[in-house]
Amino acid sequence: MTVSVRMREDRNCQWRVAARPADNVRDTDFAWHEEPIPVPREGEFLLRTLYLGVRPVMRMYMQGIAAAGERPLEIGDVIHGRGVAEVVRSQHPDFSAGDIVHGQLGWQTWKVSQGTLQERFIKMPRTAAPFVYGAGATGMNGFSAYGGLIELGRPAPGETLVVSAAAGGVGSTVVQIGKILGCRVIGIAGGPDKCKLVENIGCDAAIDYKNEDLAARIKELCPTGIDIYFDNVGGETLEIMLENLAFGARIVLCGSISEYMRNEPFGLTNYTRLRRVNGSMHGFFVYNFAPRFTAMADQLSAWINEGKLQPVQNIIDGFENMPGALADLYAGKNTGIQICRVRGEPEECAPLPEFGEPR
Repeated sequence: MTVSVRMREDRNCQWRVAARPADNVRDTDFAWHEEPIPVPREGEFLLRTLYLGVRPVMRMYMQGIAAAGERPLEIGDVIHGRGVAEVVRSQHPDFSAGDIVHGQLGWQTWKVSQGTLQERFIKMPRTAAPFVYGAGATGMNGFSAYGGLIELGRPAPGETLVVSAAAGGVGSTVVQIGKILGCRVIGIAGGPDKCKLVENIGCDAAIDYKNEDLAARIKELCPTGIDIYFDNVGGETLEIMLENLAFGARIVLCGSISEYMRNEPFGLTNYTRLRRVNGSMHGFFVYNFAPRFTAMADQLSAWINEGKLQPVQNIIDGFENMPGALADLYAGKNTGIQICRVRGEPEECAPLPEFGEPR
């Protein structure tokens, strides 16, 4: 995508919805907007954006779909998005200057917040640096991987776990957690480079769905069936997995990126295969795990510090490049968690500009 704008530290720069995406997002779907840096009132705090996550659901927001618990966006609205930010001014009793949080920031470089439940701001301890992980591995991507696999997949040592989009943000984390817990892990990815990546992070085997017969390879690699299938893509891939289940199999429905740009939903016809194996298919919404977020973050951070979990990140530099980062995600160009480095770690930030007086 063509970038013809540049972020300014003395303005709140925003990306807003200009048009509803028809296929993959394009330049004309986004509008650049600048306005004064907001000043916090009593009960509010000012956030300086450090990182923003880039997720498939953002295209759905732009289409006006009320996804992931967020309100529908109108043309002209700031695009929804979670990220990591530093509190730089506060008139709120629960937040102090210097706090680092991750939560709903929107596609903007500054934000005033009241710390509402809808924004779901979670404080990150200073020992959690680098804070970029809050935009992925120890944030919602990590929580999706942990909660989906451990709480719903219920993996046991020696079981066979198959992960689709295994080189993606959630999938690459699921692969590694599966290996930590003693599973045999098979990753599905697109292209030899992505397959090499998933093998490097621990997969016992990788299937290149772009260049191999997925149905034949699954039968070859899973002769006694799949114990757990962690689904990030839906569609035909899910259909194939349903034909290859072990007794007592669990399917975890995390995402369905293969279906997001279809005009009609995919019509799954073989879900009754679950009956013959006493299988289950369980969807989830990551915020339903909210009471366990702190414990999940602690465990994920511990695995990272112990060298057992290696966050796979694809970092794009510059807030200006957010639209292109989302387009790349839908084009399958990313590996790991897609993140935009707006300013970077707190010590990398420019000096604070002059602010207006508190109101």
